[in-house]
Amino acid sequence: MTGPTELPSLPDARFAGLLAEAKALQPSTVALRRELHRHPELGLTLPETQAAILKALDGLPLEITLGKSTTSVTAVLRGKTPGPAILLRGDMDALPMPEDTGAEYASAVDGVMHACGHDTHVAMLASAAKLLSGHVDELAGSVVFMFQPGEEGFHGARHMIHEGVLDAAGERVEQVFGLHIFANLRSGLIATRRGPIMASADAFSVTVTGKGGHGSMPHNAIDPVPAAAAMVGALQTMVTRRVDVADPAVVSVTKILAGTTTNVIPETAEIAGTIRTLSEKTRALVRQELPAVCESIGAAYGCRVLVDIEPGYPPTVNDDDMADHVLRLAGEVLGAENAEEMAAPIMGAEDFSYVLQRVPGAFAFLGACPPGTDPAEAAANHSNRVHYDEEAFANGVALYAAFALDGLRPGWSE
Repeated sequence: MTGPTELPSLPDARFAGLLAEAKALQPSTVALRRELHRHPELGLTLPETQAAILKALDGLPLEITLGKSTTSVTAVLRGKTPGPAILLRGDMDALPMPEDTGAEYASAVDGVMHACGHDTHVAMLASAAKLLSGHVDELAGSVVFMFQPGEEGFHGARHMIHEGVLDAAGERVEQVFGLHIFANLRSGLIATRRGPIMASADAFSVTVTGKGGHGSMPHNAIDPVPAAAAMVGALQTMVTRRVDVADPAVVSVTKILAGTTTNVIPETAEIAGTIRTLSEKTRALVRQELPAVCESIGAAYGCRVLVDIEPGYPPTVNDDDMADHVLRLAGEVLGAENAEEMAAPIMGAEDFSYVLQRVPGAFAFLGACPPGTDPAEAAANHSNRVHYDEEAFANGVALYAAFALDGLRPGWSE
């Protein structure tokens, strides 16, 4: 089979037409985004979000399947002629945090906010489904639209994979593409890179147990606090001396808990934090070294140590050819000024990584910094004050559509 990157690109005029079509859909894209933003939901069960998606897709020539273990939506658009399948993904869930944006469409749910832009992903993917439904005659194959709950720590992509999203068209999808909006990039800019683009995310906790006693008589106790403090520093040294700088890791202690009052040496102390790596090799190394460091220090201080590491998402790794392909498409669809190769990965994590472990594809960022704001100064993703420039949405819709049309044009599999 000849891969799509070896075929000539679509004519520029057709790409220009896609952006114009995406802009024509802007009112419905924004309306859906704002509806979802007002009614955010958490985790794997998002009934209102699912209902809004189904309403947005109503009347389109799609084969729709609802999730069993989650409120996911899988929609398949079949082209005029048979061919391979391509998957486009948008995540659906919000974050458990307050909103302080002052937007007219701000969250109506106390303590819940779409602070990572998943509402925008759903709206852009729904509009891409509308746009592509008007191009069925130009598709030699199928498009799978993956509306996924539970990205924020709930492994929603894995749930959908187990329920068959990658085979929803009747055969395994051959290419996948996902977008993530980003407040700290110039609005409309598409940024991606070859290889690792986001990190793995594992959580660790360490319980240090000594012997409690009076604060004035530490010699009669076994104090776990200095042992825990020594571990914090030693873990940083471990990273700088055991991990290859060309394949980096981040180990951050983000929680320290010990004691109840000033004159009591506690029996236990706890530290906890996060591990971020860009490869499974370094991930395995850190997960091996961290307990060894903590246990050794504990022994030196006469304390017992219990280390627990909770596996999170794996690294998000782009296929090299697919990343190059996305940048070329972005340049042709949106203009060369709106396609940029990232110099370095982001150490955040993303469960689209599970999809990219199984199918060649790419993940990219869509800039949406508000007008008149320096991207470096804009409120970031996961901020209670984050704003996204809605004008950027058309670029996302157009790129979703271009990825599918280019990959499924006649001749792709010849």
